[in-house]
Amino acid sequence: MLISDLDDIDRSILSNLQSDGRMTNQHLSEQVGLSPSPCLRRVRALEDGGVISGYVALVNPAPLGLSVSAFVRIRLDQQDDSHLALFEAAVTGFPEVMECYLMTGEADYQLRVLVGSLGEFEDFLRYKLTKIKGVSQVTTSFALRPVVYRTALPV
Repeated sequence: MLISDLDDIDRSILSNLQSDGRMTNQHLSEQVGLSPSPCLRRVRALEDGGVISGYVALVNPAPLGLSVSAFVRIRLDQQDDSHLALFEAAVTGFPEVMECYLMTGEADYQLRVLVGSLGEFEDFLRYKLTKIKGVSQVTTSFALRPVVYRTALPV
């Protein structure tokens, strides 16, 4: 499904579901101005078209003791496909890595890492990240506090 295929009702459905993914179809249909059956058909079409890829619960990390957010920039000694694949396979298996992006510029990758303490971050760095073959440089910045954190896309 392409962005040009979305009309105002589809956008309203997406906006509402991003605010509350657990809302009932009845409530959603009232919010977007459709009866329940056509509303549900549109939601299913958005799911089938890959616009809605899933539903999740957003969990607050603080009560779980995950209070340290680190942004880690990685340089590899080589950027060929095999080294990229090796690095990506390794970080995919680390539960501390919340996000990983292949980058342009000075760093090859940027990670957002979430842990409970500086000691846990040190262990992650020493025993996991720097053990990946091909990692040549690691630069870390720690987040003091979030200023903007969004999960909803602008539709």
